[in-house]
Parts: sequence; structure tokens; C-alpha cells
Amino acid sequence: MSIPNWLKDAVFYQIFPDRFANGNPANDPPNAQLWGSAPTLWGFQGGDLEGIRQHLDYLIDLGINALYLTPIFMASSNHRYNTYDYFRIDPKLGDLDVFRQLLDSLHQQGMHLILDGVFNHCGRGFFAFNDLIENQEHSPYRDWFHVKQFPLRPYDGGDAHNYVGWWRMKSLPKFNTKNPQVREYLLNVAKYWTELGIDGWRLDVPNEINDDSFWAAFRETVRSINPQAYLLGEIWEVAPRWIGPDHFDGLMNYPLREALIAFIGEGILSATAFSQRLDQLLNAYPRENIYAQYLLLGSHDIPRIRTLLKGDDRKLRLLQLLQFTFPGIPAIYYGDEIGLEGGKDPDCRRAFPWAEGSWDKENRRCLSRLIKLRKAIPELRDGWLDLIHADDETGTLGMLRGKGEQAVLMVLNASDTKCDLRFPVEKTGWSSTCLAKNLLDDQIFRIEEGHLTLPLAPWSGVLLQPLPA
Repeated sequence: MSIPNWLKDAVFYQIFPDRFANGNPANDPPNAQLWGSAPTLWGFQGGDLEGIRQHLDYLIDLGINALYLTPIFMASSNHRYNTYDYFRIDPKLGDLDVFRQLLDSLHQQGMHLILDGVFNHCGRGFFAFNDLIENQEHSPYRDWFHVKQFPLRPYDGGDAHNYVGWWRMKSLPKFNTKNPQVREYLLNVAKYWTELGIDGWRLDVPNEINDDSFWAAFRETVRSINPQAYLLGEIWEVAPRWIGPDHFDGLMNYPLREALIAFIGEGILSATAFSQRLDQLLNAYPRENIYAQYLLLGSHDIPRIRTLLKGDDRKLRLLQLLQFTFPGIPAIYYGDEIGLEGGKDPDCRRAFPWAEGSWDKENRRCLSRLIKLRKAIPELRDGWLDLIHADDETGTLGMLRGKGEQAVLMVLNASDTKCDLRFPVEKTGWSSTCLAKNLLDDQIFRIEEGHLTLPLAPWSGVLLQPLPA
């Protein structure tokens, strides 16, 4: 199995469409909330596909070259994970013509787009489930779902008892993917949007579909149309069984995020324990699939990273440095680059504040620099990672990307105390060069007696590359 060749150069940006930008107020619902209102489970704020298209220059300036959109298909909720019609863009977001314009604009800029595929369950308004509600045991679609007994009462209070709903939710009836008609329908959905030109799929809760043959058929359907399509699974734990020729190219790397927060954000992992955890994650999957892992600090399902860190900019910079140093595909959740706050959902789905006066411009600048470095230095995209230093007493960690003279060394101090670290250059594989540059701020360090002396402020890091002798 080979991963799509564009992935190693990708930097993703995840967008929750209702909250990124309102490009066409004419398609707003009549009861739309004011832009920037406190998020609710039911309110719409007017973000749409045209808004994304109008702000591509902003994304390109940041360095983004790939987008992941949470669901855009017809649904009743602002999150749209309760799909009603998989073949129709939700009118509050636009229509097929607007989607084509967005896709064309992205491709003209050399950017890629993946869509969110919710194939484990649908919404109560989905045509087959609606027929089941109306006709009960007489419905021709009764075997499309997991019915326990009749009558179905999907709008009564409480959990789903007489049919299976995702997490027992009555609003999310679970598909019976072993039914050939259901499989054909869902595979036709995948075929339709892939043929329209999307560049892959992020698959929602794919482990809830325990029929492996479905995902093998899904992969074959998508790859037969676009051999370079990226298939990304939303799996929250280390799970090698979901990687491979019958499943996905990569997974959303929540385990890495958890380790990063435990080490930097909470201080409950020592440098050694963190290094050991990284080594486990690096060896959990075939090497080529490590490069297809989606490296996230935020998403629509979890509190904003700035909020978790209680606004500590030093720790945020370190997390972002580690994110862009680790093998895989770095991803930014919309608004994180300018310091958007938010607790657990729906608060993490706040509207993007387009008034620049509220932005953390320094964080955006630092992220933009990391993105440029990743694009400019092959070792940060292709090089393997070696963990070469961990010291629990000083809280310092050292990691190397690549080999030889072009190898990039990342060293950080995850403690409240300044550290003057004397680092042996022999660990880097560099030759007898006498100078190294910090790529983050262009500071020059001299190598003396085979060592680098690195004055590391609390919660800071350097990204070093040797200069020609």
C-alpha cells in the first residue's frame, strides 16, 4: 500500500463551515444568530462555502494547502453529523455550483479538499428512516437499520430503545451496513463526490462499523476513481488494525495530542516517559503510514488548545513546535492560529473573529514560520525522527529529524527553570561544523569542543540546523 504522494507536503486546516465565514447572507436561515454569538447546539450563524472561497487568500498566506470540512450535506443541525441527504449540499451552506467553484479555486491554487463522511449513522430525516417511521413494520427499508421491535417512536423522550442509535441517540439511527442495499447506497455516495473531484475522506467513527468488508469496498471504490485520494479514519486510540490496504492511510492522532498535553500542558509525563510514549507511537504503524497520520491539537470535538493551556503562550509555542517536528501531517483547527478560545463542544465551535484587533498575531506569525520551514526543509517532511535526549532533572528533550549534515535538531526545555544545556554534537550525526542556526529566530550557536551550549528559557525550544563550515 502506498499513501498519496501529496500528503507529505500537506498542512491541513479544519473548518466547521457554519462558523468560519459568511460569504452569502442570502442563504442564512431567517433566525440566524449574530456572528460571534455564544455557540449552541441548535443555532446557525451563517458560515457557508462561499465564505471559505472568499478567504482562500487568508489560508494561502498562512501556508495552508489542504482543507478538511466537517459535514456539508443536508441536515437539521449546525454540525450536520445527522445527515438527511448525502447527495445534496445543505442550502444554508450553498449549492452544488458553489461547491464546484470552491473546489476549482482550491485546485487552481494547488490545494486539496477532503470531506467528512458519516456512514455509520444518519439523521431521522433521512429518506429511508423517514419511511420506516411512517410505515413501521411495513416499510421496505426496515432492514436498512437495526430494529429491535415496533412501533418506533424516534421523537419520544429518552434514549433509543427499540432501534439502535449511535451512542443510544434517537436522532442518529445506525445503518445496517451488512444490507447490500445500504452498502450500495453508501458506496454510491463515496463514488459521486469522489468523481466530482474531492481529494479524500475523513471517515467519522469508522470503528463503529464492525464489518471490515465495508471499508475494503469503500477504499476500492474511492481509489479506483482517484488513486491519490486520502482516507483518514477518526480513531481515538492506537489501533493498527485500522491501517492498511483494507482500511485507511492514516488516523487522527489523538494519542499524540494526549501525550503532548500530558507532557507540556499538565506536566504529568516526565521527559523520559514522554520520549518513551513517542517511541511507542512511532512504532505502532508501518513507517509510510506514520507520515499519513493527521497531527492535531484541536478539533470540533474537544476544548480549544489555548483554553486548555489557560492562555500560556510559551506552552502553546512548544506544543506547536513538537507538532511540526513529529512525522505526519500537521493540522490547524480554524481559529487556533489567532488564539480563539473555547471549552468543550459546542463552545469550541465559536465563529471566527474577522476583526483583526482580537487576533493573537504573534501566534499566527509563529505558526506561519513553522509552516514555511516545513515546506522549505525536506527533513521536516520526509526525515525519520530519532529521540536522542531526555533528561528528567532538567526537563529537556532532544529529537532529530533526518540524517547527516541536513538533519534538524529540536531541543526544548519543558520546565519552569532556565537551563544552560551542554549538548554533545556527536548525537546529531553532524560533521565537524562549528556553527548551527536556530531556524525559529535565526540565532547562531557555536559548536565548541564537540558540544552546543544552549541557553534555554523556561518552556522554550530551538530548531537547529548546521551551517556549512
